[in-house]
Amino acid sequence: MNSAFRGRPSLAMALSLFLIPARLFAAEKGGSAMVIVADSRRFSGWESWWAGVYNESHLAFALITILIIPSIALTLGKFTGWLLARTGINLKSRELAEH
Repeated sequence: MNSAFRGRPSLAMALSLFLIPARLFAAEKGGSAMVIVADSRRFSGWESWWAGVYNESHLAFALITILIIPSIALTLGKFTGWLLARTGINLKSRELAEH
């Protein structure tokens, strides 16, 4: 091992995480780019549309996902709050049950 890394195995391990992939990408024969697509043949309706968005633009898919997830979380949270209020559980009160 090089004298610069003697006594510092964590530094050597951290550097190897960056150097090993570079070594693998420097292979003799260049690999072809991997294409990741969703198989939308068995879907219909909104699932087919969602797979089509994913296949056409990963950026659009990411932006729509970023909008959908908080919207669903807000809707479920509001519904849960409404349901608990209907059953008599007051979420707006901060009084402790144990004294």
